[in-house]
Amino acid sequence: MGSVAPEGMDAARRRRRLSNAIKESLRELGNQLSLLNHQVGTQVDLKDVDLDCLDLISRHGPLSPSALARRAGLHPATMTGILDRLERGGWVARERDPSDRRAVAVRALRGRNAELLRLYSGMNASMDQLCAGYGEAELQLLADFLQRTANAGQDATEELAGGQSARG
Repeated sequence: MGSVAPEGMDAARRRRRLSNAIKESLRELGNQLSLLNHQVGTQVDLKDVDLDCLDLISRHGPLSPSALARRAGLHPATMTGILDRLERGGWVARERDPSDRRAVAVRALRGRNAELLRLYSGMNASMDQLCAGYGEAELQLLADFLQRTANAGQDATEELAGGQSARG
């Protein structure tokens, strides 16, 4: 007969509970990081979406406004207002792309980075303390899990957006 032994059912139930606990923790992490980013944005007079775009430019830039809009999942007209605010605040510069004089590239300006580093310093110090409690193999496992989780989130977002890829 194809019955599962009680130990197998218990193991499956424990695994399901752990999987659900991980998903719940990731949701809580997302909420807490969103709240932290909101507080940081408030301190430097940036909207949440402005801060998100600044992060994308800092990590992946320089970017064209249209490439940034795709990565951020925003309409290009919305991106214009965001870039205007970031440029007025001294966070980014729009420059002619040297390879195509008609194109514009947006790059992050480093002058105000110290403000952001100061505002995120508490979280960064906490993360350093947390990581210090793990061995190298555990940190590799965690880094892999988090990268795969980020990729899964990006894939789900792209699917909802109609298949428009932001990777690359």
